Amino acid sequence: MKTITFVITDGPYISGYADIAYKIAKAALKKYHVNIFLYLDAVHIPKIGQNPAFFANVGEIFQELAREGARIEACLRCSNARGYQSKEGLCEDFLPGIKITSLNNFAQMLLECEKVVALSR
Repeated sequence: MKTITFVITDGPYISGYADIAYKIAKAALKKYHVNIFLYLDAVHIPKIGQNPAFFANVGEIFQELAREGARIEACLRCSNARGYQSKEGLCEDFLPGIKITSLNNFAQMLLECEKVVALSR
């Protein structure tokens, strides 16, 4: 099965990129392995406890993707800069299923995939 990799740089509720990535990734899971790399402010997407009043909870819909088989990882450096700490890739502030990893993992995702979707300003 082929692989598609998404890279997202905007945080939740700033733009529609997280929602767009979710919709495309959800459909892609039927035919592709899906990787999602959260970079820059996108590392806020899986934060536990978000409670948007007028939007879907982006963290929860990304957690759904992870449960359905998507590989979702957040940049270690970006996460640390924003106060998220990891222990062996897991972060107590993140919803389960999303790991914190290095840019080396992102480079590996890019090498292993056939398609890349970058959602960034």
